[in-house]
Amino acid sequence: MILFGSSFLVYNLAAYASDPLAELRLSNDDSAQQQIAALTRQLNLDVPPPLRYFLWLRGLLGVFVGNLDLGTTRDGLSVQSELAFAIPVTIRLVLVATITALLLGLALGIISALRQYSRFDYGMTFLAFLLYSLPIFWVAVLLKEFMAIQFNNFLSEPNIPISWMIFFSIFTGVFWSSLLGGERRRFWTVFAGAFATNFVILWAIDLTDWYLDPGLGIFLIAFLSVGIAFGITALSSGLADVKAKKAALVMAGLAIAWYYPAQWIFDNYGSYLTIFVMVALVIGTGVLVAGAFSKIDRGPIARTAILTGVLCGFLILIDRVMQSWKEYSATDAVNYRPVPTFGQRKDQLVTEDFWLNNLDIIMHLILPTLALILISLAGWIRYSRGALLEVLNQDYIRTARAKGLNERVVITRHAFRNMMLPLSSLFVGEFVGLVGGAVITERVFGWQGMGTLGIKAINTYDLNLLMGVNLLLSFLVVTGNLLADLLYSALDPRIRLRK
Repeated sequence: MILFGSSFLVYNLAAYASDPLAELRLSNDDSAQQQIAALTRQLNLDVPPPLRYFLWLRGLLGVFVGNLDLGTTRDGLSVQSELAFAIPVTIRLVLVATITALLLGLALGIISALRQYSRFDYGMTFLAFLLYSLPIFWVAVLLKEFMAIQFNNFLSEPNIPISWMIFFSIFTGVFWSSLLGGERRRFWTVFAGAFATNFVILWAIDLTDWYLDPGLGIFLIAFLSVGIAFGITALSSGLADVKAKKAALVMAGLAIAWYYPAQWIFDNYGSYLTIFVMVALVIGTGVLVAGAFSKIDRGPIARTAILTGVLCGFLILIDRVMQSWKEYSATDAVNYRPVPTFGQRKDQLVTEDFWLNNLDIIMHLILPTLALILISLAGWIRYSRGALLEVLNQDYIRTARAKGLNERVVITRHAFRNMMLPLSSLFVGEFVGLVGGAVITERVFGWQGMGTLGIKAINTYDLNLLMGVNLLLSFLVVTGNLLADLLYSALDPRIRLRK
């Protein structure tokens, strides 16, 4: 009923507000009258808009008999085909940006709330308000200038100045010392360690020209995998859980052992099916490893093992993609300027190589995704910080602490789940909004997604195309609200449908 009402209103408002024949009526062309007659016949303009809506609705209801017809565009193309081309483009852009912004925003917001009124909290508050005040088109233009044009120029003569090394090292030191530091001595100790580590890494990258032929390699992956095992264990069940820690370390060890076999599989059988099968094997292995370490209460151990395995496998996948960087940069289509500023892929790059094609897609995703992330991140930091602070002041949190539960359990099992209740509806709403509202980002970066399609429909008075875009977005809104309600019931057991 909601879809019917919204589509009826939009159709009639758009039909009465636009006149597809306006330019032809002012034309002195001898064939103008013939074109008017043809267009009137094609678009049924001789039928009043309220009645014409039901002609359009008849084509829509054909979906129930397998004959969906949303009409044709002013260019004579099928509306379904236009939507089928634009939907994957926008979903690819919005899904990555929304999920990344959500994860980063939740992490930074939670840490900011737990360290309320600390240096890190003040820094995140400043960052959130700064990003929130920036217009998306300005951010997009800056990204194109400095992360694409200037970076491509830098790759032609790669050399990191010592001043940049010092600047980024200071920034890294301030971030980690604010995050991990406490009293003054600890603050400066962490700052010095982060500064020295970052400086050495930048110096090594500059010395080896790593950015021209990047890769992680088995030794770096081994180091990072062990770090992931400890980090996931600390967040999931705590380092005091010996069984979970051992399961995570076993998964890290298996990832290291599978580095070279996985590279061989990727080189010879690179495809999305291969990646899917390997992810399924990692999940199954995580369940088996959890069962080997514990026969009861295997849930937390399995969760820790699976997350560790998936993240370690992701490192191996990233390493394989990086190995195609040098070949990708040397192709005629790229010509050693690998960061694009326009389009969703290079049409001149004609290759059957699975990794080159996907690297090209990734490179075109970076700038528009980053622009959306920076704008969305500000809201998620503030929302998650405020939601967690509100939950931490509740009586059941004080009761949990009074019962002797450690702070990690209080935050992860009591506070986090309840703070997600208001954020779940925000996530669904933002995702739906970005699907139809990433207009500026798509225009700046030359993506042909839903936003661009909607603007085209409005500018060309293309009623059929406009209704196709509106119908899809209305369906997403209704479906999103349903998913939010279902997510509410999953997060809060008190919310159930009455039988």
